[in-house]
Amino acid sequence: MADNEHVKEATCKVKQFLNEKNWFTDALAFIESKTGVDRKYLLVGTVTLVMLYFAVSFASAFIVALLGFLYPAYSSVKAIESTNKEDDTQWLTYWVVYSVFSIAEFFSDIILSWFPFYFVFKCAFLGWCMAPFSWNGSEMIYSKVISPFVTKHAAQVEDILADAAKVAKDLSDKAKAVAVDQVIGGGEKTD
Repeated sequence: MADNEHVKEATCKVKQFLNEKNWFTDALAFIESKTGVDRKYLLVGTVTLVMLYFAVSFASAFIVALLGFLYPAYSSVKAIESTNKEDDTQWLTYWVVYSVFSIAEFFSDIILSWFPFYFVFKCAFLGWCMAPFSWNGSEMIYSKVISPFVTKHAAQVEDILADAAKVAKDLSDKAKAVAVDQVIGGGEKTD
């Protein structure tokens, strides 16, 4: 019974607010006169839109990340399970472009996130990259930017990776030698 009284009281306060004279209720009255839609419904619509805006604006990074990941991940699993090689290539290309974009975005996100509708454009970009046609964004970016860059610098990258592997092997061998010395020498300090 008490809850019902609170609802009636809140409804009364909303009706009272809707009949006050201020810029917001004047705007609602103007829209009501032009559309014929009752101002209480206009208020509910306005509150809903504002709440949706805040929910989307604060969660937009998460929503875009989810959209850029869920469908491509699902499609990649399906491609792995299929015998068709073309879909494997399509989704590998998407993931390469997505990774390059994510790394570039990591360094520019502070600047880009200040632009209005940045996440809308990012979502549209990712949609273009995963679109199921031959001239999608992933294919274009990969063939025109990433592949030429990698091809041009492949020898240098291979040299760097070989040097890194050699350093890792040397460190591993030294660590193994120290561990063996400690085990065989009983942990005595030899210095």
